[in-house]
Amino acid sequence: MAHRSQGGLLSFAMLILAFDVSGTLASQKIGNQVKSATFLSPEFVLGPGSVENRYYSNIDFPRGHVGIKSFHAEVIDDSGNPIALHETYLHHWVVAKYYQRRGVAENNDKHKFQLSDYKLARNGGICQGNVLGQHFGLGSETRKTDTHVPDPYAIESGNPDEVPEGFEEKWLLNVHAIDTRGAVDRLGCTECRCDLYNITMDEYGQPLRPGYVGGLRCCYDQTQCKVQQGYGGARRSLYLRYTVEWVDWDCSIIPVKIFIFDVTDSGKRVDGSAGLGPENGCQVEYNVESCSSANAASDGCIDVKRTSLTMPVSGYVIYGVAHQHTGGTGSTLYGEDGRVICSSEPIYGTGKDVGDEAGYIVGMSTCYPEPGSVQITSGEKLLLESNYNSTQKHTGVMGLFYILVADRTPNATNFLYSPIHIHKNIKVSTPTVAIVALFGLAMAIAVGLLSRMKKGREEGYQPIMA
Repeated sequence: MAHRSQGGLLSFAMLILAFDVSGTLASQKIGNQVKSATFLSPEFVLGPGSVENRYYSNIDFPRGHVGIKSFHAEVIDDSGNPIALHETYLHHWVVAKYYQRRGVAENNDKHKFQLSDYKLARNGGICQGNVLGQHFGLGSETRKTDTHVPDPYAIESGNPDEVPEGFEEKWLLNVHAIDTRGAVDRLGCTECRCDLYNITMDEYGQPLRPGYVGGLRCCYDQTQCKVQQGYGGARRSLYLRYTVEWVDWDCSIIPVKIFIFDVTDSGKRVDGSAGLGPENGCQVEYNVESCSSANAASDGCIDVKRTSLTMPVSGYVIYGVAHQHTGGTGSTLYGEDGRVICSSEPIYGTGKDVGDEAGYIVGMSTCYPEPGSVQITSGEKLLLESNYNSTQKHTGVMGLFYILVADRTPNATNFLYSPIHIHKNIKVSTPTVAIVALFGLAMAIAVGLLSRMKKGREEGYQPIMA
């Protein structure tokens, strides 16, 4: 009877242990404390109608091996006051990870970079070259768009195993802001209409292609949009203030890949060309023509643009959001079978306060699917749709879609069968490690219980289990 009691007690102890450990592994909470820090970009100075579109290398950013949980940004003045969109329009800000060769001096002039000294650590997106390769970025919608990455997921940063030998990881910031105080046509300035900027050559001195009437090529750094005659607004110092939340990296975190899709992606890739071109993949921007009276009656003056995209990897979508400009009415990413992966709609301001500026997109709705509920497979044909109101013409608009994808769901099975990275060049199968650890812990508990039971018998007590 005693032998059977010991065997039953051992099984009972292991059963309790198994339930306890599996519950811990399946937890969807990251144990690390969330840390937060707020940083400022370098100063930039804008006067009425002027444009800032510069690149700042080696910006302040959380260091070490961490998991980024959110990234928020806004334009402020030198007193820390947030600036309204109808004064300074934030066309976009983007933050990209790159590797810089050790010993190379910092250089914020994008025209003087020695490319051999830098490697962009682009996201998982499918645009050509480094186009839309950033990790973070938004535009006018930045204040009211949720960027939080839910537990147990995070965007990995600072993994030493991913840094090329002889290089170090750093971060690059691009801020594109347009001062529209006193503008003759405020919307035209924010949509970078070439006639308002009096631009016929791009920033590299090349003539604009025929038919190019508005977009990024006409509102580059230090250009000037037309303002009302006699308007006397002062120049002022501005900054991009950005707040990053993160946790220290550990094995409980599931990393996510970033994918940015572009509705202008033609699917074509010109051999040897990694940049923007009329026939080469992602164009980043496009124009919306004003609708005719016939279209107004049939479709309500909604311009619909679609493109087909091929997903390069399999995974589970855990977050999604679109990026559109003024006039946008929403964007949807569909799976091959027509299911909705994510639909994101703009939030327009209705007043004058910062964050609620009438006529501007001040936020975009986001998608947070239940873990494991939205899966995309490698090679799946996705459909991206971007809709704009076309009661008037819009130039230089965008139809981007940003999703975060994890390769597994947060459950005990995935943890047990994922590899443990012991060393840069060594991987150990987790089932072996987990089984050995569980068995050792179970034996330790069982030995302790048996010892207590033996002592109880010696003192005249009866065992709990017969």
